[in-house]
Amino acid sequence: AAASLAVLSKVELRVSCRHLLDRDTLNKSDPCVLLLMQSQGQWVEVDRSEVIKSNLNPVFAKIFTVDYYFEEVQKLRFEVYDSHGQAGVGTHDDDFLGGMECTVGQIVAQKRVTKPLFLKYGKFAGKSTITVISEEISGNNGYVELAFRAKKLDDKDLFSKSDPFLEIYRIDDDSSEQLVYRTEVVKNNLSPIWEPFKVSLNSLCSCEEKRKLRCVVWDYDSRGKHDFIGEFFTTFEEMQKRGCRMLQVQWECMNPKYKIKKRNYKNSGVIHRVYSFLDYIMGGCQIHFTVAIDFTASNGDPRNSCSLHYINPYQPNEYLKALVAVGEICQDYDSDKKFSALGFGARIPPKYEVSHDFAINFNPDNDECEGIQGVVESYQSCLPKIQLYGPTNVAPIITKVARVAADEERTKEASQYFILLILTDGVVTDMADTREAIVRASYLPMSIIIVGVGNADFTDMQILDGDDGILRSPRGEPVLRDIVQFVPFRDFKNASPTALAKCVLAEVPKQVVEYYSYKAFPPRCPQPHTPDSSLGSPQ
Repeated sequence: AAASLAVLSKVELRVSCRHLLDRDTLNKSDPCVLLLMQSQGQWVEVDRSEVIKSNLNPVFAKIFTVDYYFEEVQKLRFEVYDSHGQAGVGTHDDDFLGGMECTVGQIVAQKRVTKPLFLKYGKFAGKSTITVISEEISGNNGYVELAFRAKKLDDKDLFSKSDPFLEIYRIDDDSSEQLVYRTEVVKNNLSPIWEPFKVSLNSLCSCEEKRKLRCVVWDYDSRGKHDFIGEFFTTFEEMQKRGCRMLQVQWECMNPKYKIKKRNYKNSGVIHRVYSFLDYIMGGCQIHFTVAIDFTASNGDPRNSCSLHYINPYQPNEYLKALVAVGEICQDYDSDKKFSALGFGARIPPKYEVSHDFAINFNPDNDECEGIQGVVESYQSCLPKIQLYGPTNVAPIITKVARVAADEERTKEASQYFILLILTDGVVTDMADTREAIVRASYLPMSIIIVGVGNADFTDMQILDGDDGILRSPRGEPVLRDIVQFVPFRDFKNASPTALAKCVLAEVPKQVVEYYSYKAFPPRCPQPHTPDSSLGSPQ
């Protein structure tokens, strides 16, 4: 345990090579770097870089992160291979382009190490060298998530559209440039949306928000001769700021040669910053959480120990387990920590009429409970007072939450998003109405999570999830975005509650961003009163 407390910090390593051996007869080598670490006398692969096609002087975008223990000798070995497509990185001698050994301490002390690459038996690999640059990630340096999209890029290809990718370089004090990130290539698309990525602030701008960044857009070429589309300069400060004035952050991508040559040249495309889930949360967007519990008779009499609603003093039932696992994560994003808690499919007092959306605290004017604990208590005290009945109609509750979400949408800003957690033991009876309600809800700031409790046949539920095909209303109208996540609780019976929550909530950040991007609502300005609102994500 003492050793784990002694972690001084994490270190980021960036790798580049020069003058690699050319092992390929027809075109240049396709290099990839493996990072190995010595552990109990054995070399163990820790990580590997991307493959760079047809390049003898590669600069790898992959950043290796290693834990740095001041008091240990940590031996590293970098091995460079010529990769052969699908077969992956070969271990054959003829694919080996050279290796280099050093310690983490050496790299950290020198900040930048350049060494020759050696083949087997201490033979030099021609003039090949490898350079490793280290940067320490200090505790106060958070990670930021960035994402970009482009519109109307220049077309560089004759018979198809460009295959664009974006590179971001940090400009250091000595005017040298460090590659910070290289996006994936989006094939045949002049208006690509690149995948979001995380990068430490140290890496991006040495934690200086005004440091200049150069961003370059290229058209990918498999022979390594990428065509330059255009570039723009920016700073991290600028990426952050413009969104606060309720404008989309965007830059014109310029080709200096065209600017001189072409009289009417405007730009080679426009690049937009795409906001992340964290940007919205830091802008004060609240996640409002509603739970809906199935009280139909198929659950079994709650007084009977076989019932899914049985209250066992020693062990929470599946309904409670699922509610607590998901709720505990959602409550971090909800400032007032009040949750709406509803029930459906029961006869309720005083007249014992069937209801498909009643407040489990029996207060029709305010269905909110204090925190997850409040929901648990209301659930336990309502069980003896109601009669489990049926059928399993969930459309009324979806419609109820959708009405509140529709009111929120009229504010035209990213301030509240609604998550409806439905806990049910069976097959939905009002399937057509439910599909209709989900299609309507997909246009609103809401997501629906359904956890199937017990051992029923949940085939119908998979249809609502829409992962196997687009969910449509009975009239054939498709959902605008996929907002339903279905999970059978039995898959997680023996797993930790965090595994269930992780699986169930995995899609939510993407759904939040999709909704606000579709509506073109940028995040609001970060709220000054939140402790973590200055930079990146709280780690």
